[in-house]
Amino acid sequence: MPISPVTGMPQGTNGLPWWSDSVFYQIFVRSFFDSNGDGIGDFNGIAAKLDYLNDGNPETNTDLGITGLWLMPIFPSPSYHGYDVTDYYSVNPDYGTLDDFKNLIAAAHQRGIRVTIDLVINHTSSKHPWFIESQSDPASPKRDWYIWSQTNPGFSGPWGQQVWYRLGDAYYYALFWEQMPDLNLSNPQVVSEIQKIVKFWLEAGVDGFRLDGAKHMIEEGSIQENTAATHEFWKSFRSYYKGINPQAVTIGEVWSASQAVASYLQGDELDLAFNFDLAGSILNAVSTQSAFLARNALEQSNQVFKPWQFASFLTNHDQERVMTKVGQDVNRAKLAASILLTSPGVPFIYYGEEIGMTGQKPDELIRTPMQWSAETYAGFTTAEFPWRLPNNDYQEKNVELQASDANSLLAHYRNLIHLRNQHAALRIGDVIFVDSQNKDILAFLRYIDSEVALVLINLGKDPVTDYALTLRSGPLSGKYRSALLLLTGAPSDKIRLSAPVINAQGGFDAFAPLPSDQPLPGAATLVIQLQPVK
Repeated sequence: MPISPVTGMPQGTNGLPWWSDSVFYQIFVRSFFDSNGDGIGDFNGIAAKLDYLNDGNPETNTDLGITGLWLMPIFPSPSYHGYDVTDYYSVNPDYGTLDDFKNLIAAAHQRGIRVTIDLVINHTSSKHPWFIESQSDPASPKRDWYIWSQTNPGFSGPWGQQVWYRLGDAYYYALFWEQMPDLNLSNPQVVSEIQKIVKFWLEAGVDGFRLDGAKHMIEEGSIQENTAATHEFWKSFRSYYKGINPQAVTIGEVWSASQAVASYLQGDELDLAFNFDLAGSILNAVSTQSAFLARNALEQSNQVFKPWQFASFLTNHDQERVMTKVGQDVNRAKLAASILLTSPGVPFIYYGEEIGMTGQKPDELIRTPMQWSAETYAGFTTAEFPWRLPNNDYQEKNVELQASDANSLLAHYRNLIHLRNQHAALRIGDVIFVDSQNKDILAFLRYIDSEVALVLINLGKDPVTDYALTLRSGPLSGKYRSALLLLTGAPSDKIRLSAPVINAQGGFDAFAPLPSDQPLPGAATLVIQLQPVK
């Protein structure tokens, strides 16, 4: 990848933005690694584990190969999760100092990892000094920094929740919880303050922001999501932060159907937004062994979103973990990872998914300490008591154990991420789906001018030989040889590959990459590079 002469960081392939080449890793700082023995994860703990994420050497494959981080809220907060902020210009002292944070950014950048942080500007904590002044003095300018009403407007929130709360002789609006009063983002003074916050953190070195609750910025009466005013807010927001750093990225949490999500990604608002529909469909597909469901979801995503504009993922900090969703089936978890990391989108991986950590509601049980080893408290801390106990299965499911196992879930993630990093077609390539006569096979091409990759994923449990592939028309021409990039579930040193015969329409007919005496294993992933023959 080309290197920016200004930042020294990789630029995007083929003139695309850098995030189109990235694989992000989501970290709940409190649970990742405790460096000082107080039972709480911290910035120095993340810095100590950067070599696990990316050691900075593209020639090695003992790291994950991560090139982007999303840190969940790092600001002071009365809550363990941090989504109710009391000070936007400092860091949570549980996590260290601002200098510790800047040192983490510098160390990450040295390894080619960019750092984004959660920016929570829909609301603050009820303990934020702004709100305390707002509630205590109706004549204060801060009163209009929040949304107050002398009478109860009477409507509920988008999912039927209470949103108006009485305090004194008036009511304030709080979409998510009474301790999280919404900011009045129609107030130019509030917007100006938000801009100062953005400038502060960009100048501190962050590479962008994950935007919490992005569809709820400005309400229009009882319409409380995806309003025209919210879209206008993000247009103005984009103009401001791009003026400071054109390479900064924004990733929106727009937890809506894909059509609504895509409306934020037309080039004048957000850079990326999470594709919630696709995430759910991938997990449903691998759980039900349905290649049709997987293909249909990927095709719909490809139709709704512009290329390279959506963030793909499997689960996050608000959802049941992958391994729990797939019933503790490691093969199903591997298949989900295969789809995520070979298909279009900018992938995000929630910490611990790569080793199969489990978790379901309440939220604390989805955010438990990272399982590093079989040592006490999963190697997360040396404290007498951690902030939260790790899962009970940490002795059998941890990084140390899986790091040396070539068949582990961790090894699978490593292989896929490194493959994606090494092959531009898997990162930024167009996609075209290939028909198979076998219902268990998901097949597609990823291609750019300089490279073509063929991906086959067997979502069934059993090996198959009857999977002849047909691409009626496509981007191919001339003759090709097949080169193996990845095969799971079978030794790759004895694999014999055939190449497709290209038809007049640029596709191929009844093509089987493996000979009949070498079936495609159950729950396997096969990735082939089609190399032109001169």
